[in-house]
Amino acid sequence: MKVTFITGNQHKVEEAEKIFEKFSIKVQHVNLGYPELQGTLEEVAIFGAKHAAEQLGEPVIVEDAGLFIRALDWFPGPYSAYVQDTIGNSGILKLMENVKDRYAEFRSVIGYCAPNVEPEIFLGAVKGHISNKEKGNQGFAFDPLFYPKEKNKTFGELSTLEKNEFSHRSRSLEKFAVWFKSRDYNKLI
Repeated sequence: MKVTFITGNQHKVEEAEKIFEKFSIKVQHVNLGYPELQGTLEEVAIFGAKHAAEQLGEPVIVEDAGLFIRALDWFPGPYSAYVQDTIGNSGILKLMENVKDRYAEFRSVIGYCAPNVEPEIFLGAVKGHISNKEKGNQGFAFDPLFYPKEKNKTFGELSTLEKNEFSHRSRSLEKFAVWFKSRDYNKLI
């Protein structure tokens, strides 16, 4: 059983491959790219999956994720990739200077679509808080800033294996994998 993962982010592919191993799902990686509309994570994932499935003529998944910080009115949210590219971790830490409420969530949405089938979405989230400084050199993007509730380390201090035990992405990918395995694959295409 295989699924095509549409992403330009090799870190996401590596995480998906490790998570899908236990479900006997193989990942085919395609860096197709798709227009990212401005909207919620769910809207971006649905649009991206539908677009990619039509372009390739096969079942695909896409993933959109974001860091949502309560004290910043859930910013950067669906704009996380843009914010990472423009102000980065240091910019987030600057915005959080002297802020007591450091609650944050990482959210991930997997969008699945096959040609001529309506898209499905799968949400995963992890609660935690923003650190006062960057910690760790594992992972990518905002990982060194985020302390998940489950650990006394940032995502940036955790190995991919440790992070995959409970990350937002692992939760959305696992929800998808359970659903995908429960379906008759041939009826989906």
